[in-house]
Amino acid sequence: QVQLVESGGGLVQPGGSLRLSCAASRSIFSSNAMGWYRQAPGKQREYVAHITSGGSTNYADSAKGRFTISRDNAKNTVYLQMNSLKPEDTAVYYCNKIIHPNSWGQGTQVTVSS
Repeated sequence: QVQLVESGGGLVQPGGSLRLSCAASRSIFSSNAMGWYRQAPGKQREYVAHITSGGSTNYADSAKGRFTISRDNAKNTVYLQMNSLKPEDTAVYYCNKIIHPNSWGQGTQVTVSS
């Protein structure tokens, strides 16, 4: 059963932008803080940003000033707008609940390269 579906990744040049989407099941999304995570080759999965059910946001230092997380409760969807992308942003990006995360989805690949 697929409950988290990430999309919107791709290949972009440094300085470019992407908007990632995470479509979650109602049971996962409703009343839950949702987050974005990423895993680069050879590295542990790391926290990027999250947004509470009430709309409060938080960002990792690496994302501050460049990324914006948002959510559409009516669509059970979380977004990550990524601007001024850097090669070190290259990773597979995942979404999940912040507390008691579900099984991880397939993620969406973001590659920043010239």
